Amino acid sequence: MHNGQGPILLAFAALDWIVVAGYFALLAISGWWFSRQSPSGAEEYFLAGRRMPVWVVAISVVATATSAATFIGAPEEAYSGNLTYLSTNIGSLLAVGIVAAFFIPAFYRHRVTTVYDLLEVRYGRKAKVAASWAFLAGRVMASGARLFIGALPLSLILFDHTHTWAVMASIAVLVVVGILYTLVGGLRAIIWTDAIQTLVFVSAVTAAAIILINRIPASPMEIYDALASTPVAEGTKLTVLNTGLSPSKPWLGFDISQTYTLLTAIGGFSILMVAAYGTDHDLAQRMLACKSAARGSASAVTAILVNLPIVALFMVIGLLLYIYYQRPDLMGAASPRYVPEKGREVFLTFILKDMPAGLTGLMLAGLFATGLGSFNSALNAMAAAFINDAYKPRVPGKPERHYLVAGRLAVVAWGVVLGLFACLCVHWQQSSEQTLIRFALQVMTFAYAGLVAVFVCAIFTRRGNQATAIAALATGFLAVLAMQPWVWKHWASAFGWESIRIAFPWQLLLATGAAFLVCIAGYQKGASRA
Repeated sequence: MHNGQGPILLAFAALDWIVVAGYFALLAISGWWFSRQSPSGAEEYFLAGRRMPVWVVAISVVATATSAATFIGAPEEAYSGNLTYLSTNIGSLLAVGIVAAFFIPAFYRHRVTTVYDLLEVRYGRKAKVAASWAFLAGRVMASGARLFIGALPLSLILFDHTHTWAVMASIAVLVVVGILYTLVGGLRAIIWTDAIQTLVFVSAVTAAAIILINRIPASPMEIYDALASTPVAEGTKLTVLNTGLSPSKPWLGFDISQTYTLLTAIGGFSILMVAAYGTDHDLAQRMLACKSAARGSASAVTAILVNLPIVALFMVIGLLLYIYYQRPDLMGAASPRYVPEKGREVFLTFILKDMPAGLTGLMLAGLFATGLGSFNSALNAMAAAFINDAYKPRVPGKPERHYLVAGRLAVVAWGVVLGLFACLCVHWQQSSEQTLIRFALQVMTFAYAGLVAVFVCAIFTRRGNQATAIAALATGFLAVLAMQPWVWKHWASAFGWESIRIAFPWQLLLATGAAFLVCIAGYQKGASRA
């Protein structure tokens, strides 16, 4: 255990170093093994030749979806609040069913390289390029936020604090490591190593839960009673489902200021997950790496079913950490000598200061596995979208080797852009006063609102054209922007709405609706659904 004096890096036990070094060695060996044969072309590099097994694609999707935001943010949600975040899985299940039944078959039917190729079929090349740029902008924001969150533990390790300069230095380290690894072997190497990294972080989190249970001297029933009797803003520590209806509120009792409710799960979070699995190439490219639409759909459904217990495990850890740090009446003589100052650092503090030697190394390996896994995936997806949708149309007719080299240069460029935005997030998250996971989810909505609207219009209707599709992408972004608190206050006062606060799932729902209305306003003679 670390005594809190000096950088934690200097206090690592030899066994911790061995475990962390073993993780990076395993990562390097697996990357080399799965990339022994250089990709023959862009499709091999970006889609793994469409030959990946369902089970490994599903695990890779889990690894990509489980970023450092989940690793750190999910325990923070349960520690500071309750279990209502779990209710968002209702939306996840609904969304994946829709994506598996309609989106993925459409992608395979048109044999797309990126999901935005589908919009070229329906609306024209400019619509595809606009959607691809919307994805790139949104992915910079979403993955940049996750990179910032992943830099927090590295900052604690290297500098023993999370001051701005230390977090930015840690971001730079992660960017360099992530770029180098992504350059090695393309999507095939990333998917297979994702499977290894998933095993690492699941093992680490399971070990943390077991250690916490053994450290807390109270019986399971005493722990349950304590959590069930602890009030929070939305019920108790064990509340999972909140309806989101408050009779005292206007708008038919809808409390649109609450983030995790039954209404937001069915509405905003369903849209969020349709966007993530069906319109965001970061996740969707994995489903395109299977042999057929049926297998791609099966990988999506399998991934969400595997992910449910993993997220629940992170939440349980948050509850146990609450007992460990906040209930000395239950801990007795086993109470820790300190309490983390910030909720976002609670799990990191336990890992770095309370885990036994060796297991600290395993936990950090698991944390780096989630951080690097999601970062590598984002770089590959962004490079694929940029080369296929923006670069190739402007530089046509080149050999596949040319586009492969260009793709690797794009990996480097987008890695730098992600790093710069992550540095911006250091200030943005602090000023927003949101939990880490809410912050990470909210930044995704800027691009997702327009993308979901355009894809739904393309797949389910015969309406829309190139002009309205592009306008819808802009409408979604601007609508979300207009509902941000720092923008909202400047114009909502004209209607007497300045006191209203709109949670981000409602922002996404309203913005998507506005963008959809814009998209269906257009018409193409003889158009058919995608």
